Amino acid sequence: MKITIMKTEHDFDVAAAWRIIGQMLEKPNAVIGLSTGQTTKNMHRIVSDIYKDSPFDTSKVTIFNVDELTNLDRSYPGSCYTMIYEQVIKNLGVPDENFIMPLTFSDDFDAECAKFENALQERGGADLQMLGIGWNGHIGINQPGTPFERHTWVSPMDPIFEEKVRRETKVPDDYPLGGLTRGIVDIMQTRKIVLIAKGESKAEIIEKAVRGPITTDIPASVIQLHPNCEVLLDEAAASRLR
Repeated sequence: MKITIMKTEHDFDVAAAWRIIGQMLEKPNAVIGLSTGQTTKNMHRIVSDIYKDSPFDTSKVTIFNVDELTNLDRSYPGSCYTMIYEQVIKNLGVPDENFIMPLTFSDDFDAECAKFENALQERGGADLQMLGIGWNGHIGINQPGTPFERHTWVSPMDPIFEEKVRRETKVPDDYPLGGLTRGIVDIMQTRKIVLIAKGESKAEIIEKAVRGPITTDIPASVIQLHPNCEVLLDEAAASRLR
């Protein structure tokens, strides 16, 4: 596992953006997994800026997000589909058919999970996964306690995030919400993982994930076992590693 520490948040955003651009340039038909959230917004903007300044052929690139909220319309601004489309897809000219995302509504989410994975496998599997880490160590929406052998599934959200979503969407407490997420075993089959984190609020969980025991209590700790993983941090997120 390689650990890269950038001096500033901006340096981190630029480095993360170039991990994505570099994969596209290295392999024109690359299959790239992204993540959404506060960590990724600026890096996605820089990806778009780089492409605008120096455009290249993206017609064969496939993009997907590691997870998606369930039982909410894609028009919700917090939908992963909407965020990735607005921040990346439309700016890079990636064909819509190469934007692979699961449906947010389904009568059979098990079938939708299988369809999502099959679509990625038909394109050769994921070459790169830009992987965020939650405050409790979750990756994708695989919460603490998720077995490492878990395949793509619909997981509960973490309670803090779920409260935020319910507040923004005004859905009642008894309305079922969750997250269709690539399972840990599927994430680990990605050819290269870049785990990304910035800010002091991520310092403690990064220390646990990178230096602590490999345990399902901290799902992100499983990356210690990946043969081609980079942990990309700014100095604030890396502060407890020194």
